[in-house]
Amino acid sequence: MYENITKCTIRLDVILIIEKRETVYVVSDSVGETAALVVKAVATQFNGDILTIEHQSYVEDFNDIEEVLQLAAKHPTIIAYTIVVPLLKEYLDRRAKEEGIVAVDLLNPLMDAFMKTFNKEPNHQPKLMRQLDKEYFRKIEAVEFAVKYDDGRDPNGILRADIVLVGISRTSKTPLSMYLAHKGFKVANVPLVPEVPLPEEVYKIPRNNCVGLIISPEKLNKIRQERLKSLGLTSDANYASFERILNELSYAEKIMKRIGCPIINVSDKAIEETADQILEVLKKERSSL
Repeated sequence: MYENITKCTIRLDVILIIEKRETVYVVSDSVGETAALVVKAVATQFNGDILTIEHQSYVEDFNDIEEVLQLAAKHPTIIAYTIVVPLLKEYLDRRAKEEGIVAVDLLNPLMDAFMKTFNKEPNHQPKLMRQLDKEYFRKIEAVEFAVKYDDGRDPNGILRADIVLVGISRTSKTPLSMYLAHKGFKVANVPLVPEVPLPEEVYKIPRNNCVGLIISPEKLNKIRQERLKSLGLTSDANYASFERILNELSYAEKIMKRIGCPIINVSDKAIEETADQILEVLKKERSSL
């Protein structure tokens, strides 16, 4: 019985705490993430763990603002807002004052400082941050794509890629894929190995989506010898022999000619330099269609 009373007391305490929670309404003509972060940062200075944050996103007209005011008028609260459309901002300021509700503008004071200091006018256009976010997530998606379709792991990505890189081992396919992915391109790369049959998708790649990578035999010999050393193997293994390298390069060039793709020599080039050349070559290929 005592145990039951204790449980009830705890529940009652929780209910009382919930009823006493302070509320801030985050109002925005976009998602409202900026306002929410600012509110949380301030709330931590006032035992923010008992603060309730209510969101009203994508405010587009006076009715949206009136809905928030009706809710906020029921109990002491604060409205923290990020609204860049002047007409909506002015309406919210006026109506909040009439209702006796504290409304805090989180953007316009800084926007005014920008205007005065840099002598520039703002766009007063909502959702611009979301456009930046789309660009960010596009890059993340491209990086995930490059990882998934690296080194020919899954041929399904070959025809879905913006760019396909083909070449023999140690021609910088993977670092180039990652670098181009950070520029927002979905890149797949396929290793060319004489003993390994290529997936049929390789021969269906549009030539303006594919680039072949080659390298000088001498440069490749040095790179592969260093690779063998890092693996604790002897440098005279077949992988680094000139005969093997020449055979692979000959095989690769035949494949690239069959595909009909442009070919770039990566010898003594930085990743950035090669990537820029790839984009330039493909741009010319696509413009010629």
